[in-house]
Amino acid sequence: MSSSTTVPTARRRTLRLAAAALTAAAGLTLTACSGADATGAKPAGRTDAGAAVVESSGAGSSAGAQDSDAQAGSGAKADTKAGGTGKKSGGAHAGGGGGAGSGVQRCHTSGLTAAFATGEDAAPDPNASGGTTTSIVLTNKGSSACKIGGFPGVDLKSENGGERWSLARSSKKFSSITLQPGDSTDFTLNLAMTKEETGFYQPAFADVTPPNETTSLTVKWPWGTLVDQRSATHPGTFVNPIG
Repeated sequence: MSSSTTVPTARRRTLRLAAAALTAAAGLTLTACSGADATGAKPAGRTDAGAAVVESSGAGSSAGAQDSDAQAGSGAKADTKAGGTGKKSGGAHAGGGGGAGSGVQRCHTSGLTAAFATGEDAAPDPNASGGTTTSIVLTNKGSSACKIGGFPGVDLKSENGGERWSLARSSKKFSSITLQPGDSTDFTLNLAMTKEETGFYQPAFADVTPPNETTSLTVKWPWGTLVDQRSATHPGTFVNPIG
């Protein structure tokens, strides 16, 4: 009895040990598989992490942009004082730029003189078949610099002032220039001159109104007669911009 009882018990123990060994082996296998998966998951995890880093970096840049905005916002808030100063400074800069620009006022009629350029090369050719030109010179007679640019108004008028002709403007582009005291600039008039005894207009004076001004300078007309095109849509006599 004792012997038969011992054998089954030994068998049971052996089976248990075998089962335990199998369980342990299975556990090791599972652990190994799990380790392989974890190892396999790590690259995936790294890839994902990499993607996450990229996204995070994108989100980070977007977050960074938001932070940047926030910082800019806080900076703007912080700079509200500076912003006030900054804006003033910017304004001052713009003002200073305009003040190289803005401190420099536009040229007013009272600070200018006007005269026809009458040098040998400046005289219009009365025999030119396709039109000719003359120049009017504007000089800064003031004690400070001034800015001028654009189209002056030019009205030709007869001796008694009854026959007036407000000249049309060309389509040329223009820019502003700064005249120091004593400096001059000019603009040209395209002229359609004629020697015919009919259909002509004889100016006696030209009233020159500087850009953005309402008062004019009157200069004597030194040249001959013009083709009378006061009612023409595209007259041959017209004004070009300053400079």
